[in-house]
Amino acid sequence: MSNPKAKILIVDDEAPIRLSLSAILNEFKYSVQTADDGFSALAEIRREIPDVLISDLHMPQMSGFELLSVVRRRFPAIQVIAMSGAYSCDGVPPGVAADAFYQKGTHPGLLFRVVKAMSQSERLSSLPDRPNSMAPIWIPRNGHDPAGEEYVMVACTECLRTFPQTLGKGFDGIQQANCVYCSSPIQYAIVQPPDLVSTPAFQRAPGTGSSASGTSDLYF
Repeated sequence: MSNPKAKILIVDDEAPIRLSLSAILNEFKYSVQTADDGFSALAEIRREIPDVLISDLHMPQMSGFELLSVVRRRFPAIQVIAMSGAYSCDGVPPGVAADAFYQKGTHPGLLFRVVKAMSQSERLSSLPDRPNSMAPIWIPRNGHDPAGEEYVMVACTECLRTFPQTLGKGFDGIQQANCVYCSSPIQYAIVQPPDLVSTPAFQRAPGTGSSASGTSDLYF
């Protein structure tokens, strides 16, 4: 049986996915809140800190990459599951500040096993290999400067000042820069455009209804 006191926050800009996940988690007695982007998620966290955060990576306004980076720094006790249909990997994609990853479109039972394990564990120092405060900040491309060089605006997480950083040729993956004001090291990566492939909302198996135990169609 799931921990009845576990609080879950689901963040996704697709309403069908939010509603489907919320309905199924409610059946397992989780306390569930939802948000449709990163800014809304931070507002929810200010109202009540969840035990587990489940967040899509590609969202408007504030992406999941940016949200998880902020959460890792400001709310390190929150256990985080990143989800996306743009990656197909067993572990967490490089640079994503999360404890686990769920590939959208695969069976939701995989996701709920992770939720169950997280909700029954305590968040102390039991995760020595998880990413820490060195998780990169995720920023969008800004275009080209007057010299024709592609650049981004980097916000220092220490002094909060912003400065331009030229990407140069062959930019790929996670990069490091030093703040031009306080010299603090900053890791950053570029938010990639989301896949245009639509992901269907989670659905129950055909011909099944809501059982008394709520587990008939999840195939744990």
